[in-house]
Amino acid sequence: MTSTTNTIDLDAEGFQARLLHELEPVVEANLERHLSVARPWMPHDYVPWSRGRDFAFLGGEDWQPADSPLDPVARTAMIVNLLTEDNLPSYHREIATRFGRDGAWGQWVGQWTAEEGRHAIALRDYLVVTRGVDPVKLENLRMDHMIVGYDSGDKSTLQAVAYVSFQELATRVSHRNTGKAAGCPLAEQLLARVAQDENLHMIFYRNLVAAAFEIAPDETMAAVRDEVVGFQMPGATMPDFLRNSVTIAKAGIYDLRLHHDAVIAPVLKFWEVFERTDLGPAGEQAREELSEFVAQLDQQASRFVEQRERARARAAARTA
Repeated sequence: MTSTTNTIDLDAEGFQARLLHELEPVVEANLERHLSVARPWMPHDYVPWSRGRDFAFLGGEDWQPADSPLDPVARTAMIVNLLTEDNLPSYHREIATRFGRDGAWGQWVGQWTAEEGRHAIALRDYLVVTRGVDPVKLENLRMDHMIVGYDSGDKSTLQAVAYVSFQELATRVSHRNTGKAAGCPLAEQLLARVAQDENLHMIFYRNLVAAAFEIAPDETMAAVRDEVVGFQMPGATMPDFLRNSVTIAKAGIYDLRLHHDAVIAPVLKFWEVFERTDLGPAGEQAREELSEFVAQLDQQASRFVEQRERARARAAARTA
């Protein structure tokens, strides 16, 4: 597929400022909506503090693999999820830079950051108290990942909003399925609660893109195409991300099939991307490229599922 990103200049002089201004009433309305439906929760409520015990530094015993009550694959997924949440300072910088810190945009940046901050707090406390993971390895991974940080490059405001519409939903799916695979009812409850936040955040950003389609359909279509085609999870820079992603995909926690069916397809359907009649030539071209890529993604997802099922069948046969 040949991308034609340059057919529309999303950073054209004045376009970003106009878009931020015209979307501000939408941001304000959706912020009010979000505050009316978001249910505050306390991270400490989801941590079984009575199960905690000292490590060797305070006279106890350091972590051993046998300490973990978690399914090994779910443990890997929880580490990836936690390290992803850890990079909140970088994410805050990204959205504050693009959205600004004034008016409704600034209020949302603060609200979103505060809500996201709960996720890493709760996940880390749960994992350390229950000895779900090696805390030394976890801390070293956190340091390495946060030092690298997260940089979305030169995304425009419109591209950034399109990206997080998909990313928040992808994170929701990952958290929810990790909880189901954990083998611990409390971990499942915690991750389901985190997933609820991610879903509300997705709805906020998804609604902004829907409004942007009404303001600038061609530019919005180009941004959506760019972010679907170039999509990467925000944790892609963490150590061993590719290997861990393969492990997670093989377990069905987050794979190409889910990415297509549970993330890309429903968001595009909400925006009525393939039914729009208000596009100019550049927007039509972007939509054609998007359609081509999504079809390829669907085929790749089917091949992956078929290969995974064959591998599982071979493994079952060997066990039998």
